[in-house]
Amino acid sequence: MIRILIADDHELIRAGFKQYIQDCSDIIVTGEAENGNEALDKTLNYDYDVILVDIAMPGLSGLDILKQLKNQKPDSKVLVVTVHPEEQYAMRAIKAGASGYLQKNCTQQEFIAAIRKLASGGKYISPPFAEKLVFGSIVNTAPLHEKLSDREYQVLYMIVRGKRLKDIAEELSLSIKTISSYRTRILEKLNVKSNVELARYAFDNQIIMPWERTNNIIKGNNKVE
Repeated sequence: MIRILIADDHELIRAGFKQYIQDCSDIIVTGEAENGNEALDKTLNYDYDVILVDIAMPGLSGLDILKQLKNQKPDSKVLVVTVHPEEQYAMRAIKAGASGYLQKNCTQQEFIAAIRKLASGGKYISPPFAEKLVFGSIVNTAPLHEKLSDREYQVLYMIVRGKRLKDIAEELSLSIKTISSYRTRILEKLNVKSNVELARYAFDNQIIMPWERTNNIIKGNNKVE
């Protein structure tokens, strides 16, 4: 029996995943988490054969969870399931310790196959993405944000979703000065000058989806305090 943990902040998504596996006699959901901190706590304290995590969750992000598991529970088999295209996050997730990467628009068959492959000790990425890696198209067309560190990428994501720097600092347990420095480096690396331009870049490069754009960014709120 393959025991899985589903970590996603949307109850509807978790219910959908459970619906996908309800007819599978070899897979059972033995844990759920609605934020990153809860997901990490359950993963460290209970045994799961496969852990499903989203990239963007309240508290710790999927990448944060991967990095901590790599140090504290390195045998964990984590399948990242997210709305973000593989070109945007898959390599970061794999480098951070993920065993597989899926987009949420995957088929039920692919979803089940990925879980079973990880449970048997394998890795999973979609065949089209694997082909791009083999032929080098991902490397040859790498966008500017590939230059960002994982922390810078996380701060970028939080900024373009409309969070103020002081709120980001509190959530990441860092000083506002540190977050401000991250923002400055992000703007320089992406060759943009404001939060509005940053949000436009994130949207154009599918770092955020259209429904994730918050009103204060759309309306041009460029405050950074």
